[in-house]
Amino acid sequence: MSQEKKIGLWTSTSLVVGNMIGSGIFFLPVALAAYGAISLLGWVVSSVGALFLALVFVRLSRRFPNEDGGPYTYATKGLGHFAGFISSWGYQISILATNAAIVVAFVSYLSVLIPQLAENSGYSLAVSLAVVWLLTWVNTLGIKEAGYVQLTTTVLKLAPLLLITIAGLFYVDFGNFRPFNISEVSNFSAVTATATITLFAFMGLEVATIPGKSISNPETTVPKATMLGTLITTGVYILSSVALMGMIHPSELQHSNAPFADAAGLIWGDTGRYLITIGALISTFGALNGWILLQGQTPYAAAKNGDFPRVFAKVNKNGTPAFGLIVGSLIVSILLVMNYSRGMAGAFEFLILLTATTVLVPYLFSAASFLIVNRNQNIPPAKRLWDICLGLLAFGYGMWAMIGAGQESIAWGFVSLLLGIPLYVFGKTKPTRLTSKQ
Repeated sequence: MSQEKKIGLWTSTSLVVGNMIGSGIFFLPVALAAYGAISLLGWVVSSVGALFLALVFVRLSRRFPNEDGGPYTYATKGLGHFAGFISSWGYQISILATNAAIVVAFVSYLSVLIPQLAENSGYSLAVSLAVVWLLTWVNTLGIKEAGYVQLTTTVLKLAPLLLITIAGLFYVDFGNFRPFNISEVSNFSAVTATATITLFAFMGLEVATIPGKSISNPETTVPKATMLGTLITTGVYILSSVALMGMIHPSELQHSNAPFADAAGLIWGDTGRYLITIGALISTFGALNGWILLQGQTPYAAAKNGDFPRVFAKVNKNGTPAFGLIVGSLIVSILLVMNYSRGMAGAFEFLILLTATTVLVPYLFSAASFLIVNRNQNIPPAKRLWDICLGLLAFGYGMWAMIGAGQESIAWGFVSLLLGIPLYVFGKTKPTRLTSKQ
């Protein structure tokens, strides 16, 4: 790929920020409201865990620059091809579930402008499918074009989000934080559950490592984009959650279709409500664009090594893996059809827990691979000790979050991973070298 078609630091950072700040920040408060203010501790725990994982991916990106695939490549390097496949397959499932969840959040906020969408599931499903396939088409045009969309939507989404966060801090009612834990479970169980739910919002911290060959100077750009993007989103998440939960009582928050729009309405009336709604729509639209881009890139990297069916490694005239994009969007469409019977909030919570369960597999494999690939490096003892501690902390956080996902999500995630094994057997062929014209 020519240098002109590659993306730089700010576009790479916008890919990280845009994918992380998507539907989660705008719709997660509804899922967390059942626990009360203790969910803020869940945000803190998941933020610390996310930083551990981000540091692991930074170290691995420096160890393997100019590599596509991200978690798939790292798991393969340290644990072998089958582990790499399971990592890739788990990551792909999480991407598809994420895209379905983002669409649910998008339509939920759109219902503020078009109330019929909240009343008629048929209308909301039709709009959801239309958005998915529109952005699938955009991503077949090339990664640079998709990157322009991502950079633009990231800038547009941050402005209204920061506005409501800063203004909302002046309207906080501390009575809304009491009692601290309104759920029927212990404090430890509540923090564990909310930390797993909020992990969904941090999914995306690794995305700059996936299209490695499409990024200019990846040795320096990928680590900077990963850490910069993670730090920006961590600050936005925690501050905005404090503002929102302080403005709206948990009993009301649990039943909101658009919590940030409701908060804006309390400050500025209907005008503010509609402005924040537009910001939320831009945010979720941009996040969906970024994740649809990755639903083609992940199997593409695995297929090049013979760990996925070879057809996923073919690219169109624009250099994009269009087949993977289209198959992924078909599965997203099926998930949307299957889960709309749960209602918007129910479908969103199930999809994010499924996402958390399956994305933790490549995260755990990457942490384990980090420990392995650095074992034989000639580095000072103090740095080696820090690397070991970092890998163990990231792995420990991942296991703890996995337990917090609950039995139903773990069961569905496990079955989903097993369903990928026939695909691995079918795709286990001699690696193919494909040119950009194939």
